Formats: sequence, C-alpha cells, structure tokens
Amino acid sequence: MTEVKTAELTAKDFSSDQEVKWCPGCGDYSVLKAVQKAMPLVGQERKDVVFVSGIGCSSRFPYYMNTFGFHGIHGRAPALASGVKLANPKLSVWQITGDGDALAIGGNHFIHAIRRNMGLNILLFNNRIYGLTKGQFSPTTDLGHKTKSSPQGVIDNPFHPGELVLGAQASFFARVVDINPNHMTDVMVAAENHEGTSVVEILQNCVIFNDKVFSKYTAKENKDDALLYLEHGKPMIFGADKNKGLKVNGFDLEVVTIGENGITEKDILVHDALLVNPTLHFMLVRLEYPMVLGVIRSIETEAYESKLSKQVLEVEKKSPFKSIDDLLLSGETWEIV
Repeated sequence: MTEVKTAELTAKDFSSDQEVKWCPGCGDYSVLKAVQKAMPLVGQERKDVVFVSGIGCSSRFPYYMNTFGFHGIHGRAPALASGVKLANPKLSVWQITGDGDALAIGGNHFIHAIRRNMGLNILLFNNRIYGLTKGQFSPTTDLGHKTKSSPQGVIDNPFHPGELVLGAQASFFARVVDINPNHMTDVMVAAENHEGTSVVEILQNCVIFNDKVFSKYTAKENKDDALLYLEHGKPMIFGADKNKGLKVNGFDLEVVTIGENGITEKDILVHDALLVNPTLHFMLVRLEYPMVLGVIRSIETEAYESKLSKQVLEVEKKSPFKSIDDLLLSGETWEIV
C-alpha cells in the first residue's frame, strides 16, 4: 500500500479498487461516500485505520475502504475490533454492522463492547430488515410488517437501538440518515474524536426488501417537518418554516409551534449532549415525531484501553519480575548437566 502524507489525503485515497456490490439505489453507497469523505478529516494515515465487520450487506464495507480491514463472522465483530484496539490503542478502529448482525446474534457482544467503553467507532446500519438473506424480519422491524418470515405480520416488539445503546451505558450515541451524506460525515468525525465507544445509528433504506421504510421522515415532502437536526447548545427547532420545537411536558417531550399559545423561542428546549444523566437522551431517542438526528449523547469518560494501560503499568511497577527470564528463574531452579 503506497503511503500518502496525511495532509494530502482525500476521500479518493480511501476508496479501494474493489467493485462495490450493493443493489443499485441502496443507501449503503451514500454511507460509504460519507465515511470516505470523513477519513481525511480525522487526520489518520491509512495504515492506522482498521475497518472490522460481521455478516450482512453492510459488512462488505471493509473491502471498499483502502485501509486495513477484517471481515469477521456473524455478530462477532465487536470481539475482533476490541482485540485490534487493545493490541494497538493508537489505531482508529471502525466496526461496521447491521441491525441483524448487531442486535440479534451479536447482541451480547454489542452491549458489552458499549459497556466497556473501548475506543471503537460502531456504525450501525439500520434498515429494519435482513437484506443479505432476502427479507426476513429483524430485531428492529416494525410491528405488523409482513416479511418472508412473518407472512401474517411481525408480532415481536422491536428494539429501539438508541434505548438499547443508552441502556448499555453508552458515552456517545448519534443518529444519521442516508439521504444526508454531509451530515453523516460531520457526525463520523465527531464519533472518531470522542474518547471511548461511539455508536452511530444510520437510518438506511433497503430498496429491495424494505423500500421506503423511513419515507415518512425522509421523503421530499416530509423531511423538513419530520426531521430534527440536533446541535449541542442550540434550541431544538425544526420544520419547513423553522417554527416548531420541543418542550418538556411532564415526563414527555411535546411538539409546540412558536407564535401559538404564547410560545416563544425561549420556551424551546436547548440540546445538551453532555448531560451525564441520560433521562433527556432517552426521551429523544424514543421520539417518533420528529425523528431526532445528530449527536444525541456525548459525555466525557475514560476509554477502556486507557484504564487498562494504567492498570498494567501499576502492576509492572510492583512486580519483582522485569523480564520473562526473571519469572522463569524465580523460586527454586535446577541446573541439568
């Protein structure tokens, strides 16, 4: 792999020579371009970036990045990514996963990777369906949705990924949508700059098996009134006329209109991604209307690998053994002649 100075890297430098094999119109193409665009902005050389994936349509991702990569087995990408990060904490490690790969067979690995707060960037592609295996319902498929494996309609309660992630003690959670690649790029950079585990849920359309699954939010006629882009320290205002906002009403968030019933901009809730108490963040990830996008939670915590390194150094200081020879020659020894 020919190296280029970091300052000269562009998105094209991170594009591999492999043919991209996703269905025409798949939202994954937009995600790929957004990530490739983000890579030069995080300031890492290609040799210091690793993409790890499990199984699924999105898990082809490492082949399309001109970096190091590892295509693992179903649901086990967090274990592989964790091993890579612990072996070399200086690496920028990205885990690519889908709603089936992460939340079904890989659920246990997923929640514990988040709980440990290791320096991983987890991109969760959520299209609410199993795409690679041809359209079975996944852990995020809507109730009542008819699929090949639920011909009478899904009766399982779906996961809300944001709730699951926050419940696993996440220090960083964001949500993006595949129709806005520039916003995706900004969030990817924020995720990489966060110390500890970052999880970015990507609302991604599957044109073949679950087309228009997010159209009530993303369709041209809906998106201005149905999507709320959060910015830390700014009021939660949205709408085509920028006159709608969120207000706390008891234990719920209420949509209000500025200029009606005496509501002014001062009444609109200001986003605080740094709140250690996750109550407000839970409320935001649960919202069905509007769909909240951007960095929802980003709190300062020490990463797992940093704490582990300190622990190892402390043990080394106290240990009488400074080398493997010290250990092998300790205690009673015999010389064979």
